[in-house]
Amino acid sequence: MLTIGDKFPQFSVPATVSIENLDKAFSTIDNTTYKGKWLCVFFYPKDFTFVCPTEIKGFSDVNEQFADRDCQVLAASTDSEFVHLAWRKDHKDLRDLKFPMLADIKKDLSNALGILTSDGVAQRATFLVDPDGIIRFVYVTDGSVGRNPQEVLRVLDALQTDELCPCNWHQGEDTLKVA
Repeated sequence: MLTIGDKFPQFSVPATVSIENLDKAFSTIDNTTYKGKWLCVFFYPKDFTFVCPTEIKGFSDVNEQFADRDCQVLAASTDSEFVHLAWRKDHKDLRDLKFPMLADIKKDLSNALGILTSDGVAQRATFLVDPDGIIRFVYVTDGSVGRNPQEVLRVLDALQTDELCPCNWHQGEDTLKVA
């Protein structure tokens, strides 16, 4: 699995970006789409499951806080953009998502990241990627355990200080100074 300090892989994948207008429902997203921004790319195993929509909604609920930090959130799974669209239309908590859902249908990105399971789905993995394309944070949980988007946001805040941040540090608190 790729980890901290590794370059995030090159990718170009279809994405579901809207459910309002079928002519504008899909787009292609690649490494240059959000050039110069931080990325929070979180993978989940499958659409039409149980833990996944709670996480997706959780990230959507704090999307503006990520945007305030110049960070684009991207959800991703190995399902197609058409399945993403159907799920978003079907699940009330997913209708108003604030970020694209990447469709890694060829599984190239999941495989390059080293998070593809033997069942052919992505692990529940999160990557914070800096504007230079370097992975700065990796967070992987068991498939049965949802993530905490607030913790990912806290880590993003800490990374963006370029300072030493103690355990449980939050934005606005003192950082550590080397004596």
